[in-house]
Amino acid sequence: MYGILVLEDGTFLKGKGFGAEGEVLGELVFNTCMTGYVEILTDPSYSGQIITMTYPLEGNYGVDEEWFESDGIKAEGFVVKDMTSEKLDNFLKEYNIPGISDIDTRFITKRIRSKGVVKALLKTSTEPINENDINRYVEMAKNHKDLSEIDLVPNVSTKETIIHKVEDDKEISKCVLIDCGVKTSIIDCLLERNCTVIQVPYNTPAKEILNYGANFVLVSNGPGDPDNMEDTVNIVKELLGKIPITGICLGHQIISLALGGKTYKMKFGHRGGNQPVEENGLVYITSQNHGYASKEDILGDAIIVNSINLNDNTVEGLKGDNLLCVQYHPEAAPGPHDAMFLFDEFIKLGQKNE
Repeated sequence: MYGILVLEDGTFLKGKGFGAEGEVLGELVFNTCMTGYVEILTDPSYSGQIITMTYPLEGNYGVDEEWFESDGIKAEGFVVKDMTSEKLDNFLKEYNIPGISDIDTRFITKRIRSKGVVKALLKTSTEPINENDINRYVEMAKNHKDLSEIDLVPNVSTKETIIHKVEDDKEISKCVLIDCGVKTSIIDCLLERNCTVIQVPYNTPAKEILNYGANFVLVSNGPGDPDNMEDTVNIVKELLGKIPITGICLGHQIISLALGGKTYKMKFGHRGGNQPVEENGLVYITSQNHGYASKEDILGDAIIVNSINLNDNTVEGLKGDNLLCVQYHPEAAPGPHDAMFLFDEFIKLGQKNE
């Protein structure tokens, strides 16, 4: 197939299409992971985005459902230098997602780093793409809604309560997980530690959450702008002081807002498995995927910023008497396991609430 990637500033790159035939619009971002394309494509946090991989070879170890982070691909499109696997091609076809290869992903990455994330159109076709249509594609990209204008979480959150239970004689803790687009690996990490997980929709009332009698609440990762999450922010406000609260990524940002803080959109975000985080003089290499961050200078004395990103000094974690949340992904998937101990810390925090 033929493929073209058109940016809202008029830049366009031609390449080979793979996956499904069609056209999609989204926010164009880049990810620096060297492995994990299946986990990345199926991560609900990428809803609304077209992903560019900086590592040139994608598809070289196939596709396995065991690696899925949700029930299927959540990204809008996929941009790679070299697509090396029929399995990856078929994977995108199965979920009706277009991809493009044989283009200069280094150029795209440098463009985003210098000017920021950009809206884009990705088109694949069995027919040659007419360059006379490019101006129309540019206008389509320009007119596409910004990510901050799209309410993405309702599309990826569970619609009903799901209980992931460990055996009664092994259960050491119970967590209510507010699902804003949770990765499967987060649930798995809790279950592996004998913590029963009660997965509830993002807008579940605080009273209902408290009625489960859990040890702690975990607000999950998810896509989009935290300022759109007013319902969940208000729920967390009601829960503060009544039950230990933890959070990951978007969950961290939601907790920041519930505490009276503010968030902002980053120039190009952190997406990859090589982000250095410093906490108490120790450095962890972490997996991250976010385009928004919490501001540091608006929190009360009861909450401390306990970790920062060493590349740009952005906030990576907050801590209080009954609160612990992080901007990075301790479950990795993909990425290093340096921060996996955070799940043990979450459970310890919850056990105070026996």
